[in-house]
Amino acid sequence: MTALSLRRATEADIPFIMETERKPGYDQFIGRYDAHEHVAQIASSSFAYLIGEDADGSALGFVILMDLNRRDGNACVKRIAVASPEKGVGTPLLAGAVDFAFLETNAHRLWLDVVSGNLRAQNVYRKVGFIQEGVLREAALLPDGTRSDFLMMSILRPEWAARRG
Repeated sequence: MTALSLRRATEADIPFIMETERKPGYDQFIGRYDAHEHVAQIASSSFAYLIGEDADGSALGFVILMDLNRRDGNACVKRIAVASPEKGVGTPLLAGAVDFAFLETNAHRLWLDVVSGNLRAQNVYRKVGFIQEGVLREAALLPDGTRSDFLMMSILRPEWAARRG
């Protein structure tokens, strides 16, 4: 597993975030925002933009968490993307974001949805402790106009705490 550290993103990170979410092939699985949306969300207390960096301070990927100030504690992993796939970055990046959610916010349940065909992401989510809760049938509209199921997955604070020992 790649060693990385997480830090809060700033507006200066938006070009990296936008370049990463626009990598070839990512449009099938990863949404994208324009710069104005990213600026507004970075400034919002209900979002946390996290950048994963290597020991040299090079950005490896990002995670966007949202709904962090919901009274019911249901926070969402809105987006996770790595600059270079298949390098072992996704699992520690997500694990760090999950730790952030449960250590730095009142989140009780951290959820996400994933396109059913994105098996690589599903494996990462399961490694970190996410459990599939259900299927949102044909909820994903893919760039080619076809539809796919979203799988709903989550991890609860007690499950996260038990995994940490």
